Amino acid sequence: MYEKFKDFQIAILGLCIAIGIIFAAIVSTTNLSKDNISVTGSAYEIVKSDSANWTFTIKSKAPTRSQAYKIIKAQIPTVKKYLISKGFKEEQIEIKPIESYETYKTNPSNGYSTNIIDYYNYTQPIKVSTDDVEKLKDLTISYQELTDKGINISSYEQPQYHYSELANLKVKLLQSATTDARNRAKSMLKSNHNRLGKIRSAKMGVFQITPVDSNDVSDSGYNDLSSIEKKVTAVSNVTFAIK
Repeated sequence: MYEKFKDFQIAILGLCIAIGIIFAAIVSTTNLSKDNISVTGSAYEIVKSDSANWTFTIKSKAPTRSQAYKIIKAQIPTVKKYLISKGFKEEQIEIKPIESYETYKTNPSNGYSTNIIDYYNYTQPIKVSTDDVEKLKDLTISYQELTDKGINISSYEQPQYHYSELANLKVKLLQSATTDARNRAKSMLKSNHNRLGKIRSAKMGVFQITPVDSNDVSDSGYNDLSSIEKKVTAVSNVTFAIK
């Protein structure tokens, strides 16, 4: 009886040793197949826009097309004169193609629209472009002064602010983001005394161009045109070898 129990213990011990050897082999193989480290680095820079454009419209309505068009045509010189008085050059003012549509009379008995034209609407978009972003910003605040001259003026668009050196900045930030990834990887490896090797792969993340005080991000990248000052952020996903 004792011999059988002893043989059973030896068998169990042998099984445990075998399992341990298999487990050790698996762990060893896993470590060897993962002799790298993947890190995400980032870098940002705050820039000021160096150009801007904005489109607003002047409107008219009259019982006939001719009358509606004449109102618009008479107002354009007044608008141009106003813009020039604000420091804009004539070549910075673009008179875009005019748009028109009809408004139909309503049947008073049922409230439905009829096929009888009540009046014609004309809309004249005017685009202003400049390298002086502050001047354009001031215009977006003061342009309603034209209503005092009898001009029906409005804008459904925000001004757009651009930075001309964005392409060069993206290259610079991508380099900085990769350096940041290397520094992070080195810090992570200090605890186990490993050294960082060469880059095995690198992938550029999307750029986020946001207002300075914004944390907005997008999987496809964020491109803010509404702010004069912008925060441009680059992300780099880098895999390094481990020595």
